[in-house]
Amino acid sequence: MAELMTGMKRTHYCGLSPVTPGDEAMIGEEIIVGGFVQRVRDKGSLIFIDMRDITGVIQIVFDDTTEKAVFEKARKIKSEYVVLARGVLRERESKNTEIATGGVEILVDELRILSEAAGLPFEIKDETKVNEELRLKYRYLDLRRGSLQQNLVLRHKLSKSARDYFYQHGFIEIETPMLIKSTPEGARDYLVPSRIHDGKFYALPQSPQIYKQLLMISGFDRYIQLARCFRDEDLRADRQPEFTQIDVEMSFVDVDDILSIIEGFVRHITKEIKNVDLNMPLPRLTYNEAMERFGTDKPDIRFGMEITDISDLVKNSDFSVFSNAVAEGGSVRGIVAKRAAGAITRKEIDKQIEFVKGIGAGGLAYIRWTDDSSEPSCSFGKFMSGGELLAVCEKLGLQKGGVAFICADKNKVTLAALGALRLRLGKQLGLIGDGYSYLWITEMPFFEYNEETGKWDAMHHPFTMPLDECIEYLEIEPEKVYAKAYDLVLNGVELCSGSIRITDAELQQRMFAALGMSEEEINQKFGFLVDAYKYAAPPHGGVGIGLDRLAMVLCGAESLRDVTAFPKIKDASELMSGCPGVADPEQLKELKISLENK
Repeated sequence: MAELMTGMKRTHYCGLSPVTPGDEAMIGEEIIVGGFVQRVRDKGSLIFIDMRDITGVIQIVFDDTTEKAVFEKARKIKSEYVVLARGVLRERESKNTEIATGGVEILVDELRILSEAAGLPFEIKDETKVNEELRLKYRYLDLRRGSLQQNLVLRHKLSKSARDYFYQHGFIEIETPMLIKSTPEGARDYLVPSRIHDGKFYALPQSPQIYKQLLMISGFDRYIQLARCFRDEDLRADRQPEFTQIDVEMSFVDVDDILSIIEGFVRHITKEIKNVDLNMPLPRLTYNEAMERFGTDKPDIRFGMEITDISDLVKNSDFSVFSNAVAEGGSVRGIVAKRAAGAITRKEIDKQIEFVKGIGAGGLAYIRWTDDSSEPSCSFGKFMSGGELLAVCEKLGLQKGGVAFICADKNKVTLAALGALRLRLGKQLGLIGDGYSYLWITEMPFFEYNEETGKWDAMHHPFTMPLDECIEYLEIEPEKVYAKAYDLVLNGVELCSGSIRITDAELQQRMFAALGMSEEEINQKFGFLVDAYKYAAPPHGGVGIGLDRLAMVLCGAESLRDVTAFPKIKDASELMSGCPGVADPEQLKELKISLENK
């Protein structure tokens, strides 16, 4: 039977940080600790127990001086029992340098078993090979692991640090609604049926976008919110259906003002959370520069291997794969893995070819130049003279010991394939260094062509301000329109996206028209916002920073699940609680919802 805490309360955490300010953990002091039992070692006349809480681990000891009843009780303890222990802190004879409290231990004179644990579905330890689905089913046990607890503690510190920074810079935190009108924002909404309004639905916000613009119209000038957001989209390692956004909006600003305040923020949190000083200002690339050099708008710039365009050299080549790609408006581009010919064998090359085929490319050409060869060997050598091949090698920067991969196709395919291959090779060859490399991507395309509908869609949202010099192309050449929009990237992960907003009513109407939206559609989707702008608005813009993604990178985690307390899996279900679940028939009846039999 479980014992009570009556008359015995914890005085210190297992990490020996005091519960009340002013207390100090000192050798010879009597203290009381409480926590989970991590490990028991029964040596016969000696029992060692590692006790764990959120602050760390401490060893408690029972020996021949321990009262017999207490010693026998200790012998009954198993992993994950919750216990309280009173005793004297003393220096350990055999010190453990792997834990912060490894130089001390507690010789116990009173022990209480507060709660017993059933047989565990898996062992609770930081390094684990236990199937993730099993761990997520028992997430409350998985969260006892120190590594996950420290991730969530870092996330907590990040949230506090964010609020501190923005408060210090004059921002006001304002909550926006969770039940809103459904508006198009690029992903499917989660819909919530209304019991009172028959046949009508609320939506959960994909972001507070419209509301924060309305707050600028209302005159609040600087807004901040740690906002919960929801998107019904397919999941992956850096995406969850619900997430937290550090949402920011500012009035009387242009792009540089917003980038400056966000740079100050990332410098602040990187120093406070990781004790790393960033060089300022952060580097910037336009969208087109990033795509040309790295094949992606979220490049990891901690290593080189940039993309090189060799179209001019091979446009008249006898190798039809190259010449046809250029003739059809595409390009021929390559990347070079320096000093990698030993690691990238012919078999490895085949694996890389299959990889790019899997993401839409037709294949890869390659040049491999081993250290013991006077000339490079390549997959298209018979179509080129020695001089032509050496010219290609020179343009690519390929030297002895290196391997070049070349892709020929439409620009969209070539850049995407080489961008993905660059990152894959960077990981496989151990080229990606440590550290935190932030990068701004600016001047984003305003429109993206939707091949399914045959129309141009807004890449961000229709309230994004185009660059001044691009406005003339709105109706005639939408592909030439670039926006006052920007993304912040950290180590290849997109952290945030934002833009300057349109405040001119005439320009906004032109933008709606360019997107093919009718007056009825505009009024239905955005009528209240359009009306609000009729009453004047200061120039404004903002950004939404993914708190989850920022925490993930700062923790060095591979997935958002590692920084989310109760995450969803790929099919958007939660294994622990079993949600989504079946609704009660009475609830459906109240909502006037009927489910068709399948």
